[in-house]
Amino acid sequence: MNITGRLTRDAEVKTLDDNRQVVNFSVAVNDSYQTKQGERVEQTAFFDCSYWITPNVAKILTKGSLVELTGRVSVRAWTDMDGKAHAGLNFHTSQIKLHGGSRKAATVQATAQSESNNTKQETEDDLPF
Repeated sequence: MNITGRLTRDAEVKTLDDNRQVVNFSVAVNDSYQTKQGERVEQTAFFDCSYWITPNVAKILTKGSLVELTGRVSVRAWTDMDGKAHAGLNFHTSQIKLHGGSRKAATVQATAQSESNNTKQETEDDLPF
């Protein structure tokens, strides 16, 4: 699935207990349609996104950046301490394409692809056959 939207905050890199790193960020996706009565309706969906391939991409994922993401969606639901129900959308990102074409963005994207290819190479070399 692909979504295109703007980052609502700067990306953050989180290091887990097992030393793996994940990049977390949030994206707002706008949509609009026209009702039968001719009224234009605007809707915004917010996605909490995670990206596991390389933490370097966090350098260019800044608030307001326009991004196109490829990945999969999951839904989460929880109840807060007051008993109020909440729900949210998670987007597990496998590919990030920056729109706006800054040179810095192209450099970091190329670095991310290179690191991803190196990881794949190491994995393939570990195969016993």
